[in-house]
Amino acid sequence: MHLAGDVQTRILDAAEQLFLERGFHSTSIDEIAEMAPASKPTIYSHFPGKEALFTAVINRAINGLTTHEGFTLQGRTVQDKLATLGMEVVQRFIGDMLDLTRAGIAEARRFPGLSRTVHTAARDRTVDAVSHLLNDATQKLARTPKGPFSGKRKLATAQIFMDLILLPMLMRSLMGEELKDLKKDLPSFLHERVSFFLAACEGDWTQ
Repeated sequence: MHLAGDVQTRILDAAEQLFLERGFHSTSIDEIAEMAPASKPTIYSHFPGKEALFTAVINRAINGLTTHEGFTLQGRTVQDKLATLGMEVVQRFIGDMLDLTRAGIAEARRFPGLSRTVHTAARDRTVDAVSHLLNDATQKLARTPKGPFSGKRKLATAQIFMDLILLPMLMRSLMGEELKDLKKDLPSFLHERVSFFLAACEGDWTQ
């Protein structure tokens, strides 16, 4: 005998798989009910409609987003450490967020607030973690009170790092490239982007 919580979890699991694979419009409550399995009246007792179920699926996925907990920087130099951080950010974000990002983009007109929530939650959680890791990776470099790793600027610096490294790879993934294919380009790509990032930071320190 399943408890109510188990039923709701099964419904959300089935809905998530179908919504993220096929999209909101191409998924029916009948299909979700069959996959769960749960009757349609049971689904409607938990969620008043398909829109509410889609919202619940997205919110649950957002709450489960990674914070890079347990990740350890590797490498002897700052360049190497930032390259391993870049590899972690790209692989983890695309692995965890690609389908959710696609769903948010596809349904942006129907659920504009929800799509913004997906973007904001992913950005905020990742930027905060990356900021701490960037600080650890660059702790031996010179610091100034108003520099790129100062208290007031560290989150903006982390966002710039992500924009340089993640966005190009995320766009390629959204266009259909597999992560295994992206990994072939990542070492040279990361070397180039990390070098550019560090040069910009050093230029900032000298001003």
